[in-house]
Amino acid sequence: MEKPEFVYRKNVVVNADYVEWIGSVKQRFQKAQTKAVLQVNTAMLEFYWEIGRDLVSMHPEDKWGKGIVRQFALDMREAFPQEKGFSETNVKYMKLWYDFYYQRVVIGQQLVDQFENLISHQDSCKIESEKNQQIATRLNMPELFGKIPWGHHILIITKTKNLNEALFYINKTIEDNWSRSMLESRINNNLFMTQGAAMTNFSNTLPISQGKLAQEILKDPYNFEFLAMKSGYDEKELEAALISNITKFLLELGKGFAFVGRQTELQMPDGKSYFPDLIFYHTKLKSYVVIELKAVEFIPEFAGKINFYVSAADELLKADDDNPTIGLIICKASDKTIVEWSFRGVDRPIGVASYQIQEVVERTVKELQIKNSGNGGKKRTLSVTSI
Repeated sequence: MEKPEFVYRKNVVVNADYVEWIGSVKQRFQKAQTKAVLQVNTAMLEFYWEIGRDLVSMHPEDKWGKGIVRQFALDMREAFPQEKGFSETNVKYMKLWYDFYYQRVVIGQQLVDQFENLISHQDSCKIESEKNQQIATRLNMPELFGKIPWGHHILIITKTKNLNEALFYINKTIEDNWSRSMLESRINNNLFMTQGAAMTNFSNTLPISQGKLAQEILKDPYNFEFLAMKSGYDEKELEAALISNITKFLLELGKGFAFVGRQTELQMPDGKSYFPDLIFYHTKLKSYVVIELKAVEFIPEFAGKINFYVSAADELLKADDDNPTIGLIICKASDKTIVEWSFRGVDRPIGVASYQIQEVVERTVKELQIKNSGNGGKKRTLSVTSI
């Protein structure tokens, strides 16, 4: 029996048009809520930025003494007791936040688009001190800063070393919607240095725009420290452990990777079959990515094997509107010269990256007596973790 196209509810006809309209209204309301939160966040951040700017440009310690930040915090808490943002520590972060960018943009050695209009094409290394002071009093908060929460900004200014690194994490947080814990994890794993660091032949095998995007997506090394592998593990054990932790593995690979299969059969016209370790599809690249795992150092033979798998995937998996398949060898270590020489004559896009992992070594300590632990003199096993 077919479902009716509409139902009656107290003199109201609830049909498909109404359902479509109410759905769109709900979506618009959610967008409005998000926009309101962003506006509140931006307004508060702009205020914090202005406080930081005052504490840098006015040199209040010289005017009112070294304890002025504490006094300012006390006065603001007394005036606005319901607000939680005026602790002495948070006010110090406001100053540090502004000073982090002021020092690097105005006095430092580099410029970025967000601040370029404030320095009017002068060499930032040679700006006169009077010009520095003038800019210090009018350096405005870049618009994109308002798109991430205050706690994220504190993490970035306390854990990054330079302007490019800080802006990298700001943009990635906005692009990938990172939580604070995810941002901290990416900083601790040094994503700024590892992303795009894999050795590849993309400049010779892919169109410029596709090759640049593919290079940015791969990294070196990959952090597999969410695994604890027994010393002497082999490739199959590594593969099984990664699949058992597929969510963490996908997070480490990065946004856009969709898992297709493990040991996916690639059957040749003569009936013979081959089974690459892992196959993914990347939604932004619009291409398959074949990954071969190696629990040893890279050797030239690996390049030939992954080149074959990429060719086979292009023939057997790739659709007409897909971009060329990419191959990636993730191995324990690699020598740059050997990798570069192995790429010569390879006509498919491939990359090589290493990984970091925990190896757990179990050792039995014979007749180990623990006199003051109350264990009755029993033997015990020590698990020694090395990276």
